[in-house]
Amino acid sequence: MNRIDEAFARCASEKRAAFVAFIMAGDPDLTTTLVLIEALLEGGADVIELGVPFSDPIADGPVNQRSAVRALTSGTRLAGVLDLVARARRRWQVPIVLFSYFNPILAQGVGEFAARAAASGVDGVLCLDLPPEEAVPEFVDALAAEQLAPIFLLAPTSTKSRIRRVDELAQGFVYYVSRTGVTGDRAELAPELIRETKALRRRLHHPLAVGFGISTPDQVAAVGAVADGVVVGSALVRLIEEHGGAAAGPLATAVRELSEPLRQKKKGWFRR
Repeated sequence: MNRIDEAFARCASEKRAAFVAFIMAGDPDLTTTLVLIEALLEGGADVIELGVPFSDPIADGPVNQRSAVRALTSGTRLAGVLDLVARARRRWQVPIVLFSYFNPILAQGVGEFAARAAASGVDGVLCLDLPPEEAVPEFVDALAAEQLAPIFLLAPTSTKSRIRRVDELAQGFVYYVSRTGVTGDRAELAPELIRETKALRRRLHHPLAVGFGISTPDQVAAVGAVADGVVVGSALVRLIEEHGGAAAGPLATAVRELSEPLRQKKKGWFRR
């Protein structure tokens, strides 16, 4: 059982969903990112997702795209992100998941990346543009050799065979994209999301975390009542865009407010 498993098990024992917080590593710079991780933890984040900036972030909306540009402009590359995780690991035991596209990993070498990620203290890797069919065997085997959790995406358009394959390969948790399209906060959740999340959760043998477009406490509460984890990203990245190096305070406050509904243990939360 790695740190991801422990975090979801702890949250389940508290009869609540985990709060998963995403920020882009290196925005506005790597030194500030370390401060922002501390702010996320102060606010109550259970799992940290760190984005690896990439020049062509096809799954990301405008907010996260601009964040990646700022991080790349500051000189952030995959090697620097791994060094940042090592610095964070000396201070905290929070689960850390890298949220990356495959190109930076391939450029470093899949085996080399897995070894360096594990040595740095990474717990899991979500590669956005690497479907499970193409992740086998090289990527999944390289992560398994270093006891890193491969995390895969499912979407409302995922077929039954894709769902089965992801369930077979995944470790840690499965990330469910709440709607088709790119990342970005939305005023309303998709009307069918709650029903679809309930149905999918019953088919998986791993915790199910839901993200893309969740940005308010009410939305966190609604998703947290039926999922094992709730991912908030763009709403937090937007605060970093607005406040830059002074974002720690607003970020901690936002995470505290967003995660509070989960700690109220809504009656709708259920176990398998």
